[in-house]
Amino acid sequence: MAEAHQAVAFQFTVTPDGIDLHLCHEALRQIYLSGIHSWKKRFIRFKNGVMTGVYPGSPSGLVVVLVGYMSSTKYAKIDPSLGILTKLSTHLPVSKYITEDGQRIVGGVLVGTGLWIAVTFVMRNALKYLLSWHGWMFNQHGTLSLKTKIWLVLVKLFSGPKPMLYSFQSSLPRLPVPPVKDTVRRYLESARPLMDDEQYKRMEGLAKDFEKNLGPKLQWYLKLKSWWTSNYVSDWWEEYIYLRGRSPIMVNSNYYAMDFLYVNPTSLQAARAGNSIHAMMMYRRKLDRAQIKPLYLLENRVPLCSAQWERMFNTCRIPGLETDVLQHVNESKHIAVYHKGRFYKVWMFYDGRLLLPREIEQQMERILADKSEPQPGEEFLAALTAGDRVPWAKARSQFFIRGKNKQSLDAVEKAAFFVTLDDSEQRYEPDNPIQSLDSYGKSLLHGKCYDRWFDKSLNLIVFKNGTMGLNAEHSWADAPIVGHLWEQVLSSDPVRLGYTEEGHCKGNPHPNMPGPQRLQWDIPEECQTVISSSLKVANTLADDVDMHIFPFNDFGKGLIKKCKTSPDGFIQLALQLAHFRDKGKFCLTYEASMTRLFREGRTETVRSCTNETCAFVHAMMDEKATREERLKLLKAATEKHQNLYKLAMTGKGIDRHLFCLYLVSKYLGEDSPFLKEVLSEPWRLSTSQTPLQQMELFDLKKHPEYVTSGGGFGPVADDGYGVSYIILGEDLINFHISSKHSSHETDSHRFGSNIKQAMLDILDLFQLDIKPNKK
Repeated sequence: MAEAHQAVAFQFTVTPDGIDLHLCHEALRQIYLSGIHSWKKRFIRFKNGVMTGVYPGSPSGLVVVLVGYMSSTKYAKIDPSLGILTKLSTHLPVSKYITEDGQRIVGGVLVGTGLWIAVTFVMRNALKYLLSWHGWMFNQHGTLSLKTKIWLVLVKLFSGPKPMLYSFQSSLPRLPVPPVKDTVRRYLESARPLMDDEQYKRMEGLAKDFEKNLGPKLQWYLKLKSWWTSNYVSDWWEEYIYLRGRSPIMVNSNYYAMDFLYVNPTSLQAARAGNSIHAMMMYRRKLDRAQIKPLYLLENRVPLCSAQWERMFNTCRIPGLETDVLQHVNESKHIAVYHKGRFYKVWMFYDGRLLLPREIEQQMERILADKSEPQPGEEFLAALTAGDRVPWAKARSQFFIRGKNKQSLDAVEKAAFFVTLDDSEQRYEPDNPIQSLDSYGKSLLHGKCYDRWFDKSLNLIVFKNGTMGLNAEHSWADAPIVGHLWEQVLSSDPVRLGYTEEGHCKGNPHPNMPGPQRLQWDIPEECQTVISSSLKVANTLADDVDMHIFPFNDFGKGLIKKCKTSPDGFIQLALQLAHFRDKGKFCLTYEASMTRLFREGRTETVRSCTNETCAFVHAMMDEKATREERLKLLKAATEKHQNLYKLAMTGKGIDRHLFCLYLVSKYLGEDSPFLKEVLSEPWRLSTSQTPLQQMELFDLKKHPEYVTSGGGFGPVADDGYGVSYIILGEDLINFHISSKHSSHETDSHRFGSNIKQAMLDILDLFQLDIKPNKK
């Protein structure tokens, strides 16, 4: 094993003739190469830190400024030091050590560098000021106003050359705190369609009282926080929404991403693991070197915040009695692997380099071939991460703080990521599409409740037949960040890396590479009792999940755009119509938007159930309503939805502001009936679109089979639905629906049928000159 191999780098024995030292040259060579790799990584991080710190300035810009300044002062016959060194010489013996010409050069370099710093500072603040303007977002779709065009030119002018992933961080504006009056007004408007007249009048009274009395006081403290911190929402959102939750994070918080829908590049489990693990490690290398390109909006000019990438790898959620914490280590050279109840530590580097795909496959083959039995308590150990947080925190502090248990737990928690070699088979089956996809989604969401380490930032799951997927912990980042990684992995796997005709990874096994290290545990019966209790809680939660996944291929984005309608708005209207048909009523609806136009921005809520949406749904349910009336209401509803989405993206949402005001009130010991009631309202329809961010990686026209299934999450409310959807190419939309069997009001398959019918019914409003796809 690797540890044993390096532990015997040297041995010595004491004899009457002295000390006899024995050196293992191969082990010393590996230690030397490991050190070289570590120092190279540190240098790259230091260099990238400097490059990011001076952006939008650059070293080449410094050279240009220095050459220009020295040349101009020489031409004008001006002292380049501007007399600085002359003044210094009256206090310091400068002339003793530097000649007069040398003083001019040194002084010129100092003044030129100062000029470059000043220019960089001006450019950075000018760029921040420019990026604070969001008027471009409210232009009519497909058009750019003259003001926007001029603004884009200025943004390009003040942006530096060749930005790295974190280059724009210091140039992004802070998330603004909207006025209390505006937030209250928007809230009341969103609540109106969900309340009768008496309920609304009561809520309006609470809101106006808050706006007049307590609101301004809380707002003052919130503005103070916004001036002091990078983002007035994100740290509280991470702590109170995620880390302080004491219920299981499995199903309730973690989410999943699926494999290709129609193809399986190889049926060999170890080979699929080899390519995908290598692709993830290559992504981590690019991330460490800040070589991933920043993400942009609007003609690749408007940058998005990249802060969430920082904790993608080498990160684990650590349980606590009152709150969890996120543990992130700067460097991890191994992964943790689970197979049939056994845990392994697998080194990802050998001979001073990253293992190649075939070498990783070789390590996975060794694990699959291992016939040893799990140690007592080992098989179900990961159930601790699937159950309630407090029992896990107590067990961790009691049984895992010393000895072999601590060493093995450290190997898991400090791994780059966690891998499960699942002994079940999952994939989309054309002959059994409903049951196969539903089973696949449930397996990725919760598995057997003891075969994923749900606290790890990333769990790669590779099934026995070569299908794979991802389970991600939610507190450190949102789904688009994980989606960016997953797109890179999927695109690398069958195309760039590929497989041999036999299904193996390309390349050759390593003849001398040490095998995986089996982790050792000493789990007492008392701890095993806690594990069993956590597993029981997790199984109850998992068994209650009603999952339904279906690819909607009657039509897609291409046809919706021909209707001159926003695809997202179209789908949200279909969800509202489907929900009304399903339950006979409207509900508070959550649609996730992002605030990454601002520094350290995460998400904001779009309240998709609006007055305009409800009017359209009522018209669709009214047989007397004409097509023209319905189309008019549809246009008003989609325009309202798009406007709300833009307001949320530009820091003018409702829910994050109210959430932070509520926390301030708690810190001050003030009671607000308005905030308490608003924050207690359940989201019975929670929706999210998974964006396909790197379209250039997937040519769906030439290779329509290489289409991902997207991802999903568990139900947010006990009597509600969770809906995730991904728009793929021009002709496909995949839906992921979750609810709970224990609720008599919900049925994921029934809701899926309602969504399909709602999509078709809305399309019918645009008449038959537009034909749906026949697939």
